[in-house]
Amino acid sequence: MQDASAYCAELVRAADRDRYIATLFAPAELRGALHALYAFNIEVTRVRETAREPLPGEIRLQWWRDVVNGERAGEASANPVAAALLAVVARHGISAKLDALLDAHRFDLYNEPMVRVADLEAYARNTGSMLIALAAQILAGSDASGADAVADSAGVASAITAVMRAFPLHAAQGRLYVPIELLSRHGAVPQDIFAGHPSAALNKVFADLRDVARQHLQAVQQHLAALPREALPALLPVALVRPTLDRLQRGDAFAPTEISPWRRQWLIWRAARDPARIAA
Repeated sequence: MQDASAYCAELVRAADRDRYIATLFAPAELRGALHALYAFNIEVTRVRETAREPLPGEIRLQWWRDVVNGERAGEASANPVAAALLAVVARHGISAKLDALLDAHRFDLYNEPMVRVADLEAYARNTGSMLIALAAQILAGSDASGADAVADSAGVASAITAVMRAFPLHAAQGRLYVPIELLSRHGAVPQDIFAGHPSAALNKVFADLRDVARQHLQAVQQHLAALPREALPALLPVALVRPTLDRLQRGDAFAPTEISPWRRQWLIWRAARDPARIAA
């Protein structure tokens, strides 16, 4: 299991550095469980890119569902992420929530557009919010219920911000997470998006999306007092949301300006010292 834990830690360090930095503020004895959870999330979010077609993607997601439910113990033992994850499932009882996360990621396999803002928020809750809630459960145990409200809002704000950051890649792939509801409201055309054409209409769509993310971030601020101190590391990456939204507001939807790695690390460190900074 030590090799599996080391593999997960390295995968998270390389592919999800923000969450890796956040785990450094967790108790040492719980970091391995967080690494396993985040490594699983990386594997699931990569299914579209690795499978390339919906059917192989469905098969891969089903494999992970079987693993989570204890139906592929032999195969799981040969996969370091699956092996580490099963230990976390056995210790923390999170299989039901993992099932919900896997179900939500089926949307990634297809090129069907996100229709309504409410659909995007539901997707965000079952992916981003769910991941935060799971990490909080690992960190705070039975006290994690106090983190539910803040995890809900934090995950939605983070996931919507991530959709805007990934917009150029998704557009090039013919994928549309930006809701059709907003495109129709402002007269933006999907074909122009897939062709990489910026427009005033698209700028208005992004302004609306930023407003939705900021509303959820404001709710994070309101619920922070109920967050168990032990669960804080699960929320630390959310400290990057507001600065990212500010940069998105000043930039081009097809060429978002990224926060430098050193500043991302500093923002997480600052939030660890002062949790009010998570949503400030």
